[in-house]
Amino acid sequence: MSDHIKIFNTKTRSLEEFHPIRDSKVGIYSCGPTVYHYQHLGNMRAVVFADTLRRMFVSHGYEVRHVINITDVGHNVDDADTGEDKMEKGARREGKSVWEIAKMYTDAYFADVQMLGVPLDSYIFPRATDNIKEQITLVEALEIAGYTYEIKDGIYFDTSKFAAYGDFAHLDIEGLRSGARVEENAEKRNITDFALWKFSPKNEQRQMEWDTRWGKGFPGWHVECSAMSMKYLGVHFDIHTGGIEHIPVHHTNEIAQSECVTGMPYVNYWMHNNHLLDTTGKMSKSNGEFLTLSSLQKKGYDPLAYRYFLLTAHYRKELNFSYEALDAASVAYHRLVDYALHYKSTNGHIIASYMHTAHNQIRDDLSTPEVVATIWRLMKDEEVTEVDKYRTLIAMSDMLGLGLDTVTKQPLEIPDNVKSLLDARAQARSSKEYTLSDNLRKEIESHGFVVKDTQGGQEVKKSF
Repeated sequence: MSDHIKIFNTKTRSLEEFHPIRDSKVGIYSCGPTVYHYQHLGNMRAVVFADTLRRMFVSHGYEVRHVINITDVGHNVDDADTGEDKMEKGARREGKSVWEIAKMYTDAYFADVQMLGVPLDSYIFPRATDNIKEQITLVEALEIAGYTYEIKDGIYFDTSKFAAYGDFAHLDIEGLRSGARVEENAEKRNITDFALWKFSPKNEQRQMEWDTRWGKGFPGWHVECSAMSMKYLGVHFDIHTGGIEHIPVHHTNEIAQSECVTGMPYVNYWMHNNHLLDTTGKMSKSNGEFLTLSSLQKKGYDPLAYRYFLLTAHYRKELNFSYEALDAASVAYHRLVDYALHYKSTNGHIIASYMHTAHNQIRDDLSTPEVVATIWRLMKDEEVTEVDKYRTLIAMSDMLGLGLDTVTKQPLEIPDNVKSLLDARAQARSSKEYTLSDNLRKEIESHGFVVKDTQGGQEVKKSF
């Protein structure tokens, strides 16, 4: 096992050398999906980041226990613990039960992440609704310890009793009292207080609710992550990941409730990926229209080409999404695919110098853009034999989850309109109408295909 892994710790805002709690083992918890809708491309950046982190530790000899939660209850539409539960909202939108919605979108999430090269059997995926008992127990423990109070809509955590509450996110508590962070609930003692358990509305039966000594209700979003992470990883574990949007509220609240109930540090290293931006800013579901992996597939993009696109930027940097940028990434990725298909071999050796460089780069806070650059230096190295180049490429591909070891040649499907253009172009060339032939070539290219003239006629392949 190699030492000197460095990761950026949000808690200290600095690059730190990683030291596991247990030698050669690492426990990781990653905030997963709220399964009330399909996951957008920005959500997929978080899971690719988490999977790349896991792969880095595995490649350095660690035994990894990695948990990604499935939020199927308790996540309200804003951070103020007000508004409708997202799951209930999704059920009403779809005309289905909450349980049907949860299964449908959990299955969709699993399908998406597998297409991105994330192996499900390498993770634990606990559902919030399967761990209600643990969440109730945690709230009861906080109540006994004196950290809670009850108001008309639920049991709340009193953040004034946790002196370090604002430290993690560098919160200006006084500034927040103006209501800048969330709409203020007049019954809350402090603007930063949050719901641990919400009461079901009177005279209304929710589809997901449970009996407690406080009455019928459902857990707050924040409590599920503390309860499940401690259940599956222990009360003190190595790494917690998520998007940067979780820093000021969700992760701050996790730390508060966890450390108050155990009296000890919760997580040693916090890692956060930055946003994927579209033309209007952070990609989100708020406007009802958002890009998904399936929408990219319908346009002809390979999901692993999207993973390659994500890895060309450092996880802590904002990344601008555009089809032009994705096209460039697809061209590059499919060049690697074509190479892997052409030179696939069980012979050859992994070039140690290239792998040493790649390992140094990936363990330097997951510097994936540098690993990608190293792959292309390898591809251009004329002093390396093709079989050695192939073996080394596959090793680096596995480190990044690009799936080049499993690619297979796919039959080319040519749409009828492109077939008609090809027939017309063949006729034009036969008639020596070369200007028309060139124009038809350009039109064929606009549909995503490249045509090459050979002695045997026209050869066609996809342009990426």
